[in-house]
Amino acid sequence: MKKARFALVALLALTVVALGAPAQEKPKPDNRTPATTLKVQVTFAEQEGEKKLANLPYTFFLKAGDGGPISPWTKVRIGSRVPVATGTDKGTIQFQYIDVGTNIDARGFAADEGRFDIALNLERSWVEGGVSVPTEKQAESAVNTYTGQFKEPVIGQFKTELTLTLRDGQTIQTTQAADPLSGRVLTITVTMNVVK
Repeated sequence: MKKARFALVALLALTVVALGAPAQEKPKPDNRTPATTLKVQVTFAEQEGEKKLANLPYTFFLKAGDGGPISPWTKVRIGSRVPVATGTDKGTIQFQYIDVGTNIDARGFAADEGRFDIALNLERSWVEGGVSVPTEKQAESAVNTYTGQFKEPVIGQFKTELTLTLRDGQTIQTTQAADPLSGRVLTITVTMNVVK
């Protein structure tokens, strides 16, 4: 009898536990928008007054996810390393090399109604001219007398960070800026296409 009661109590306890436990949840379907490949072109147009100096297009591809850290950065780096004098050591001029050119970091996110947010970090630098720097001493006893000259570069620079919302095939002029020293005007245009 004791065994029958114990079995009955155990069965009731299991029934209560089973009824109180929530039903196993079914896995939720993945509602994330699949990543879309975007073709982006960034063009730097440079001019002084009416004179066009350069038209520099850069084309690259992005994976645009639904936002957050899963959308990877695409990076473009192109340019030259320019020597810049940093001082002298025992009569010899010391140099450091500075990167001059274009740096683009871009990231894409799916927005609403078939549009995409494109985050851009853009940097453009260029050599505008030079300042003459003496390269070596004539003799050990001659204190500030040097032979030869080295042109120390003057480097112009432009930086911007922006986010644009674009539709497939859209082109937009995003930024226009003038260098206060040279008067050089830099205009940036961005075009985005969905790769199908």
